[in-house]
Amino acid sequence: MLVKNKTNADHLRNLRETFNRLRESQLKVNPEKCSFGVVSGKFLGYMIGERGIEPNPDKIQALLMMVLEIRVF
Repeated sequence: MLVKNKTNADHLRNLRETFNRLRESQLKVNPEKCSFGVVSGKFLGYMIGERGIEPNPDKIQALLMMVLEIRVF
């Protein structure tokens, strides 16, 4: 789950709403797996940050390091 907003006030309001809905649905989150107040980070294989959604640099590096097989006929 990801909650992201442009302003801190909007972020806190949306976090409260998210936690209220989780509580109403009797769902719990694991605090050890939660991160709050981060500017950017990896999420579902992508980098999420101030510039938006970007490819994960680790995945790009893996693609660049792949050796292409050459066929000789």
